[in-house]
Amino acid sequence: MCIFCDLKYNAIAENELCYAILDKFPQTKGHTLIIPKRHITTVFEMAPEENRDAFALINEMKSRQDAENNPRGYNIAVNCGEVAGQAVMHAHVHLIPRY
Repeated sequence: MCIFCDLKYNAIAENELCYAILDKFPQTKGHTLIIPKRHITTVFEMAPEENRDAFALINEMKSRQDAENNPRGYNIAVNCGEVAGQAVMHAHVHLIPRY
């Protein structure tokens, strides 16, 4: 069973094809994961519409972080494959505010 397929019910934001959750082990305050609802292993498998919805949520979550926490910058990170540091084998994008 995939933990990210279950976590969509804890979404802090969502659109048609993706949802966002706060990272369980955040690198910084506001560290957010943007996850396609469809179970796929890496972002390389995302359809163009999933990419569109993922980046729409990245921008929405950035705006929220700007308003709530006023970070000085951001990292957007993706790990594809175990050797690249991917721990959960369901595609996801990290939005990491930097202070």
